[in-house]
Amino acid sequence: MTTASDRYLAELIDRLQTIRTTLATPMEEAVAAIVEAARSDHRLFVFGTGHSHMLAEEVHYRAGGLAITVPILAGPTMLHEGAVAGTQYERTQGIARAVFERYTIGEGDVLFVISNSGVNAAPLEAARVGRERGAKIIAITSKSYSTAAAKGGDRLMDLADIVLDNNAPPGDAVLDVPGSELKVAPVSTAIGVAIINAILAEVATRLAGDGEAPIYLSANMPGAGDINRKLVERFRPRNPHL
Repeated sequence: MTTASDRYLAELIDRLQTIRTTLATPMEEAVAAIVEAARSDHRLFVFGTGHSHMLAEEVHYRAGGLAITVPILAGPTMLHEGAVAGTQYERTQGIARAVFERYTIGEGDVLFVISNSGVNAAPLEAARVGRERGAKIIAITSKSYSTAAAKGGDRLMDLADIVLDNNAPPGDAVLDVPGSELKVAPVSTAIGVAIINAILAEVATRLAGDGEAPIYLSANMPGAGDINRKLVERFRPRNPHL
């Protein structure tokens, strides 16, 4: 008998295998955009609300991660200061514009906007603000979810220069609960993290070919203290979270 955990892992593997093929072209476009930004001393900003904010934290000051990344983080739009309130904030016009006042994102930068449903006000506004400032916009979203949820309204995937469809279903959860109409086991976070790390791995490889890839080391690895200190000193002026 197949357990729920086995079925979830099989679902996740299958969806990852699918995006490996379907996202080959847009992921290459994303890599090229980020490499171009890095070579010109620009930054990669990452924004998401609710659970999507975890992708911004995933790339921030991370062992094996690139120091060109800047998370855009605001407590009220996340979960830890109140999940119910956070849901209301991410649906409120003006929130993202106010949050972005803290960040130097501008011409030549790249902005990742992550929203699984692709219809909430804050991520849509984030994409618009980033575009107004001259940044290239890359969306990680579910095309099927946003199509089902938009009800004729705007969708993140229509505002982005590059769209990365995470292949998550409407509602995100993929497993039926026996005896009910409920579902469990969401996939968007796991897939989103895989997408962004795969892209940044290729970016790092190409930057290393230029002679330098600004990569953080785990704090417990030999030499990490000196390497990370130099990277922080270099990138802190444009990253308020360092």
